[in-house]
Amino acid sequence: MKKIVSSVIATLALAASLNAADYYATVNGEKITKEDLEIVLRNPNIDFDILPKERKDKAIEQAIEKKLLTNAALKSGVEKDKSYKEALEKIKKDLALEIWMQNQFKAIKVTDKEQKDYYNNNKERFKQPATLEARHILLENEADAKDVIKLLDKASNKKDEFIKLAAEKSKGPTASKGGYLGKFSEDRMVPEFSAGAKALNAGEYSKAPVKTQFGYHVIYLESKEPAKTLEFDVIKNKIKEFLLQDKFRKIISDKAEKLKKEAKIVIK
Repeated sequence: MKKIVSSVIATLALAASLNAADYYATVNGEKITKEDLEIVLRNPNIDFDILPKERKDKAIEQAIEKKLLTNAALKSGVEKDKSYKEALEKIKKDLALEIWMQNQFKAIKVTDKEQKDYYNNNKERFKQPATLEARHILLENEADAKDVIKLLDKASNKKDEFIKLAAEKSKGPTASKGGYLGKFSEDRMVPEFSAGAKALNAGEYSKAPVKTQFGYHVIYLESKEPAKTLEFDVIKNKIKEFLLQDKFRKIISDKAEKLKKEAKIVIK
């Protein structure tokens, strides 16, 4: 088998004359396709064509061995084995259900009107809270926080001074970043902090310390985006997906209930 594997891999030098999307090797005339390689790679999202040569060779060797072993298993008469037949029947039933459900889903339609009606009747679901961008200086006590505010009051460049003081005095991991917290929705922070940040305009800092469970904060607001409702065109594809899934669940549920009523069911 090793000789067969080696000779097949060696023929890959001819790949330039072949369509890579067609096949990558042959085993006794059977093609090794991208689908075969996806199986041995165990991830359909991996692009085989951009893998390193060593990984490609290994995947092709695995696919070849799998093809050879599969054919050997079939020639052995395994299809006559009782456990094979039982497993095959189970697979057939599971596959029948899967294909049937896929067909049910494909038959479902969602109109533009249904999407727009859902959007108009459920606008509260598409509201985005205000987005804040802020820095903070976190201190252990109120007196220290007030001292920081006094230093900011005296500074000519408030932001630069804030960043400097955050690096020097703030406790916690944001000190090394000048107290920068990034952008966040107003409901992501503890209520006291969010309220303190919301009360500021962009470029302003806290005039009084903001107390939270973590300590005393001095906040500098970088920017603020008001709460808004997402436009229909932005969200319509997600609405369609939701409505398709919702209709599908209802169809399957209704069908199951109907079949239960018609069936003789005994639960021990």
